[in-house]
Amino acid sequence: MQQQKACSFFGHSEIEINDDLKNRLSTTIEKLIADGYGYFYFGGFGMFDDLCWQIVTKLKDKYPFIKRIYCLFDPRHLRKSKRPKWLKDEDYEEFVYLDLDFDWWYKRIYFRNCAIIDRSDCVIFYVNHTQNSGAYKAMKYAKGKKAYINLGELENKNS
Repeated sequence: MQQQKACSFFGHSEIEINDDLKNRLSTTIEKLIADGYGYFYFGGFGMFDDLCWQIVTKLKDKYPFIKRIYCLFDPRHLRKSKRPKWLKDEDYEEFVYLDLDFDWWYKRIYFRNCAIIDRSDCVIFYVNHTQNSGAYKAMKYAKGKKAYINLGELENKNS
């Protein structure tokens, strides 16, 4: 059996969510599943991440083999008793901590994002502004390293 591929998601924390975006995202994720993607990595910050989680969770009914994996940014959170209350076991099939070379909080999130991208075969972004955003920095890191789709870029072209 062929190893399943992994996909991750990065986007701005505040976005305009509309039916067109939901449909494009759902279609994109479903195509990836048809192409052998079964692992979906989440960092869990912001509206785009929440939307991606909702869509993958809905698709899990149709494709029960897919796995939602939350990537923790603090190794203490591997222990359920130390995990933030908003992270619920039933929302993910797995919690992982990706070992980082950095230990400063702001940089920790950036390097956690880089580690998620490194584990991914494809990354779905929603980036359409500000070079200072974490989503933009993650996309810049992924360029030339990984296959990626930027749904935010499509939003700009349609405006």
